[in-house]
Order: sequence, then C-alpha cells, then structure tokens
Amino acid sequence: MARSKRRTTRSVAQEKQQQQEPAPPSPVSSRSSLTPMQDDEPAVPTPIPEPVQALGRSEEETCPDCRDHQDSGIDPTTKDSWIRCDACKTWYHWVCAGNGGDPDAIDKWYCKSCVLEKPSRTITLKPPARKSARKRTQLNYASLNSGVESDPTRWLRVIQSKSIQDDQFKRMNVPEGLGMRMPSPDCTVTDVANMVGRETSVEVIDVASQSTAPGWTLGKWADYYNLEPSARDKIRNVISLEISATPLADQITPPRLVRELDWVEKFWPSSRKGKGQAYPKVQLYCLMGVASAWTDWHIDFAGSSVYYHILRGCKVFYFIRPTPVNLAAYERWSGTELQSNVWLGDMVDEVVKVTLTAGNTMIIPTGWIHAVHTPVDSLVIGGNFLHSYNVATQLKVLEIEKATHVPKKFRFPMFTKLCWYVGEKYLRDLRAKEEFSPRVLEVSGSIRGSEAAKRDAKDQVPSDRVKDPSALARELRWRIRITAGATSDDEDLGRPAKKTMVNGHGIKRKRSPVEYPQGPVLFKNFQPKEWDVVLDLLNEEDSRRVAAPYPSDDGWQQQWSHWEDDSLGSNTHQTASVERKRVVIVKTRRIDGGLERQRIERVFERWMWEDGAVDTKAVDGDVTMAMATMDVDPPEDTHALKQEEEEPEEDVKVDDHAITVAA
Repeated sequence: MARSKRRTTRSVAQEKQQQQEPAPPSPVSSRSSLTPMQDDEPAVPTPIPEPVQALGRSEEETCPDCRDHQDSGIDPTTKDSWIRCDACKTWYHWVCAGNGGDPDAIDKWYCKSCVLEKPSRTITLKPPARKSARKRTQLNYASLNSGVESDPTRWLRVIQSKSIQDDQFKRMNVPEGLGMRMPSPDCTVTDVANMVGRETSVEVIDVASQSTAPGWTLGKWADYYNLEPSARDKIRNVISLEISATPLADQITPPRLVRELDWVEKFWPSSRKGKGQAYPKVQLYCLMGVASAWTDWHIDFAGSSVYYHILRGCKVFYFIRPTPVNLAAYERWSGTELQSNVWLGDMVDEVVKVTLTAGNTMIIPTGWIHAVHTPVDSLVIGGNFLHSYNVATQLKVLEIEKATHVPKKFRFPMFTKLCWYVGEKYLRDLRAKEEFSPRVLEVSGSIRGSEAAKRDAKDQVPSDRVKDPSALARELRWRIRITAGATSDDEDLGRPAKKTMVNGHGIKRKRSPVEYPQGPVLFKNFQPKEWDVVLDLLNEEDSRRVAAPYPSDDGWQQQWSHWEDDSLGSNTHQTASVERKRVVIVKTRRIDGGLERQRIERVFERWMWEDGAVDTKAVDGDVTMAMATMDVDPPEDTHALKQEEEEPEEDVKVDDHAITVAA
C-alpha cells in the first residue's frame, strides 16, 4: 500500500543490522535504506547536520531535529522509533519531531519545514478499526486470570434439578432396514483419520467454553481421542467434519427417506455436483465426541432436518418443540449474555429427553431446538437436508440466524440459490400438470418474502436455469394457487385468512371480508359451497383484421354492446386489428338428490385502430366484454357470471423475488 511506502517505524533490530553494514555517505541515505519498500520518487537531499557533541550514539543515528534537543535531557534509548515526512521523505526520531502520541495511529505526517513551506499540508490520523455490533458472551476474566476455567460439566449438573420429560416418539424396527448403508460398527476414529486424511484440518470444540480450538488436524484429534480419559487435558468435541469425496464417504448411503426428500439430491443439477463443483455439501458428516462432551442448545442451519446414526457409543438428546413461542424464546437467548447464564429449558414449555445407543438411527424434524450430551466416547454418522413439507419453519429459522448475527460460515451454504433451483423445477412440474401433495401446495403458496429476502434472492439467481427471475416468481405463485383449487375468478380470495394468535392460541376477533377463503362473504354466517370438479375445457387465442368504425360518435356504447360484428357496418373505410381470447370453464358438484353444474365462457377482445386519436375518457383504446352461459346455474353463484376476467399475470399479486418460498 502507498501508506507503507511513505512511512514505517524502525526497530532496534534494524538499527543493529545497520550498525554492522558499512556507513553510507549520509545519515539520510542510510536511514532510507531501511524502508520496507523503495520510494517511487527520489528522496530530497537534506543538508547534513553540523557536528555536535557526542550523545552516546554515532552520527548516523541522528535526525535533523536532534541538534534542537541535545540539551533537553532526552534519554538516547528512547530514540528507537522513527517517522518519515510524506513530503520531503526525511526520517526523524519520533521523540524529537513528534507530539508524544502514537506514531502508528498517524496516516500522513509532515515535518515542520514542509508545513511552513506549504500550510495546506495537514497531519491526519488513520480511521478507527471497525468493531462488530454483535453481542458477545461475557467472559469471567477474573477466573481466567486466576487459572480457573469454565466447568464443562456445568449443565449436566443443572439438568439434575430440572423437569425433563420422557419422549413419546414412535420407534420402528424395520426388518428390511432404512435403505441406507453405513461403515462397519468396528470402525474407529483412527480409521476415520486414515480414510479422510490425517493432515485434514478439523474444527475442534472446547466443551468448557463452547468455542473452536485452532490448529487441529485429524491425526492430532485421533491421538487425543485414543488417550485414556484421565490423560486428556480438556473435554473436546468434533461436530462438523464434512467427509464427502473421501474413501469414508464411499461406504455411506443416507436413508432412502432422506434421499427422496433432500432438495440438494432432487433439485440441484447433477452436472453441477461432484468433485471440484461448488454445491451445498451438507449430506455427510462425521461426529466424534469423548465422554462428558456437551453441545449447547442450537438449531441446525436453516432449520434443516437431520439423520443421525450411532456407530459407536451413546448420545442423549434434549429437545424443544419449535413452536412460535419457543422459537421466540430461543431467539432472545441465542447470542446474548443469557446463553452463558440461563438454562434455555426454563424459558420454554417443556424439554424432552431421547437416548440413542449404538445401531440406532434418528430423524430430527425441521427446526427442533436441541442440546446433546455424550455419556461415553462416541462415533456418529449424520447429515442435513432441506425438504418441501415445512418450508415456513425453515425460513423462520433463517430469519432467526440473521437476527442473531450468525456468521455466514455457520449457515446453510448456497441456500437461496438452492431455492431458485427448487422453484424452477416446481414450475416445470406445475406446467406439466404433475400431482403435488396438498401440504406442499399449502405451505408454498402461503409464504411471502421480505424486501431484504427479495434483494438477496435476486443476487443468487442461477443463470443456467433461471433467465427471468421476476417472471418465474410471479408464474410460480399463480400456478400454485390455481393447483391448490383457486380458480381465476377467485384470485382475490385465494389467500387464507390471517389468524390472530396469543401464546399459540386463537382469540375472538371481528369478522373480516376474507374470513372464508372458499368464496366471497356476501352475508353474515354465509359460506358458499365448493365445487367438486373445475375443468378448463378451452383456452384459445387468435387475431384478425375487421372493417369497423372508430367508436367516437355518440351512441357507440349501444352499438358495441350487441357483440355482433355484422352490426358494426362493413362499408366503413376504417380497419381495426382485433386480438381475441376465448376461455371455457365447467364446474360440477354433487348435491342431495342430484348434482349441479356450471359452464362459463369468457371472451376477451382488444380492438385497435391505426388511424384516429383515442379518447381516453370514453374508451381507453380497447373494447372488452365477457360472455358467459351455463347449463345449470345455482343461485348462490350467480354473481360469478358477472365478473370480468383479465390475464392471470395482471391479477395475481406476488412477490417478484420471493422464490425462497417455492417448495
């Protein structure tokens, strides 16, 4: 940098090296030779100071201001710090020419002669270092200073006095297995180190402080793991060793359920996965912990689900259900001083305990808050996966991670880009009339992204699959609503009614116009019936040119309302360009003793004349009419026949970049 070229400080070691070298012609040139980088412009010659009385140092150790301070009683040993003028490039003792401050804090410095020569020159300071605004865990420095470290078994003692519920989760003994493949139960940590690589870096957690200990390799970890418990200096844990593309990974196949649901497995392009490709590598992890290890409360990144298989040892899980109230409590607790002083279980409704032994496999659902205790030395294989059955909770956890300032290093990699791939594939399937689970459609169609999410989504668009992200997001949301059962004449009513919640329970409130998503609320306590079948029989478009008069004369409204081209008059010399779209919809439902059916035909026309100005107050440049006929028309749906229909892209209100909700 230019700053380092202009100025540096000179150490005692450099001065000793200078004394061993032959004396250069002048003090200025000798001091300039000690700069880390040569200046681009030659130094301005400075007159050699007149001989002065010896001060205990050689003449080459003096600066132009030393003569002014020779009788001031300055200790020569304090002249180890030098500073260079940014104008004349002359070196000075900081104690002689400075103001007594810190020279490392100065950005630009000028000597007195250069300032007098050009008064506009000003000494400036470096900007202050950036500081993170994130709240950090408070450390007990008094204990650290006295050599007393945090107790790694602290929370295990706290648990003894807490109310912990036994789990009621279902157990399955599947004779044919889970469709997965795991290493031999005889596999050891030494085997893992040899297969993954003993020189592979690994993040090791110091259980006492719940912080990462630097400088560990798998070989060093294996040596530590194989020590007797009494010989280990600390209790440590490994929970994030990613093992894809290693010989160990070749022995592992995740459960079939995981492979069928995993977004990365299903939607990330296969041509962009594999060795050397950047993709979310979260499916294969090896976890190794020694006895008494403790992993504090956390949610897996982006609320992802987890499969967890015990190869050796035992694990004890403590779970908290991800209800809105519990997630809010976790957000208040995470990343604050509460994290080191408060048991999270005291802030939620209940804590459930699950014990796993060697050979057990567990699937952790989306967003469940959990802490883990390792009673004995253990070896575990696991992995994370996102799926389409609880997108809302996944996005909620993502917002919690942002609110608590979780570093991007510990978030789900390439999450937004993965969501674009999911949305693009779902749109293709919806166009092809593929069947979707009602739960997937309900979750996907009811979520809207924030403005910040939209901006982030736009920056992460995969150009190999998505060419127009705004159009994709709009069409995806529209097709989800149509597939979920909302017809185009119900577009304003396809959004479910919002429910007011207090502590997870509904309360009484006033009725709103969107109380019932099935149809418009015409009267109090009235709810129209749903149709059993809704079919789009016809959807055609055409264009033609027709001789017709321009609708500018009086009485044009009556003339154009007959919907008969013959009545327009073919003798006119004016010609209009007509774009026409025709849609036919049939609805059918069963009733007591029979059935009801309804046939709706809509015709949309746009007439444009090349000659003549348009009177926007009268006609707005086009003529539109909808025509509907039906075979059997139930009285309560008569209003549907009078509604006008526009293009779906114009009516459907969607978030342009809320692709992260497409599940």
